[in-house]
Amino acid sequence: MSVCPHVSDLPRPEPAPLSETCLECRAAGTHPVQLRLCLSCGHVGCCDSSPGRHATGHYQETGHPVMRSFEAGENWRWCFTDGSIV
Repeated sequence: MSVCPHVSDLPRPEPAPLSETCLECRAAGTHPVQLRLCLSCGHVGCCDSSPGRHATGHYQETGHPVMRSFEAGENWRWCFTDGSIV
């Protein structure tokens, strides 16, 4: 894993999740495959295997670069800007 330049800009401590699920999926009546947590603001969105791809959509709308898995037992982060695990 590498440390991208966006990691040093993240808030400390990590923001609290704004929800326990992808609210966009809930509103659309779909089910997320897996969840992702935005490490800039705490938005919870679904992964790219989900129909809505709401975590990617959140990045495209906000420019918040780094998210982490919001799944139990997973401990990895992804930088959308760099396109890599960080």
